[in-house]
Amino acid sequence: MEWISRNLPYLMAGISVGGQYALIAIGYTMVYGILRLINFAHGDIFMVAGLVMVYASASMPVWASIPLVIVVTVVLGFVIERVAYKPLRTAPRMSVMISAIGVSYFLQNLALYVTGGLSQMYPALPWVSDTVTIFGVTTKRVTVITPPLVILLVFLLVLLIQRTKIGMAMRAASKDFETSQLMGIRINSVISMTFIIGSFLAAVGSLLYFSNYTGVTPTSGAMPGLKAFVAAVFGGIGSIPGAVIGAFLIGISENIIKGLGWTTFSDAFTFALLIIVLILKPTGLFGEAASDKV
Repeated sequence: MEWISRNLPYLMAGISVGGQYALIAIGYTMVYGILRLINFAHGDIFMVAGLVMVYASASMPVWASIPLVIVVTVVLGFVIERVAYKPLRTAPRMSVMISAIGVSYFLQNLALYVTGGLSQMYPALPWVSDTVTIFGVTTKRVTVITPPLVILLVFLLVLLIQRTKIGMAMRAASKDFETSQLMGIRINSVISMTFIIGSFLAAVGSLLYFSNYTGVTPTSGAMPGLKAFVAAVFGGIGSIPGAVIGAFLIGISENIIKGLGWTTFSDAFTFALLIIVLILKPTGLFGEAASDKV
C-alpha cells in the first residue's frame, strides 16, 4: 500500500502528460500522413495558444478566454499552412521543411518580443485546476480528466476520418496524393482541414498542459513538441492510434523515471527511445512499410 501511495502520483502524472503529448502528436502524424512533412512549427503553435490564454484572461473572464484561445490557434494553423506551405506545394520537400523551421523560429522570436523573454503565469482554469484526492494522493483535476478527454477526442476524430466526406478525402490523399488530385479531390481544402484539426487539438492540449505546468515562455512548446514528435515516430508516423499509444508510453515512462529519482535522465530517455526505435523498426510500432524514402 505504501508503494502504491508513493508511486501513484508519478503514474497518474505520466498518463496525464502522455494524453497531452498525444494531442500534439496527432497534429504531427496527420500532416505527415498527407504532405509527408514534419511540421516543426507545431510545438510553437501549442506555445502561442498558451500565451494567448495568458493575455486574454488578463482582460476578460477565463470562461470567455477558452473559446478565444481555440479560435485564434485554429486560425494561426490555417494561416501558417496558406502562407508558408501552400506556395511550396510543388517545391522540393527540403524547401518545405526549411520553411517549417523558419516558421518555428519566427513564432518563438515573436513570443520573445511580446513577453520580453519573461515567463508568463498561466491562469487557473475553473474546476480544471482544482485539487482532488484519489487513493490518498492529492493532484489537480486536470490529471484525472485528461485521459478520458483525449480518448473522446480521438474517438471523434476517427469517426470524422471514417464516416465523413472530408475524412474520406483525407484517407485518399494520405494513400496517393497525386492520384487524389487527378480524381477531383480539392486537395487544398483537405490540407487546410488537416491543419485546422491539428491546431484545434494543440489548443486543447495547451489548456490541459499549462494547467499543470503554469509557466509559459517562448520556448515552452519546444520540448513537448519534440516529445510529441518522438511519440508519433514511435507509434508509426502517419498512424493516429500509433501516435496516441506512443505518447502515453512516453509520458508514463518519463514520469516513472522521475519517480525512481533519475529526473535528470527523463528527457534523455525519450530521445534514446527514438534512436532505438529507428534502429530496430524504422516505421514505428504501427507504421506501414513504404518505398517512398524521406
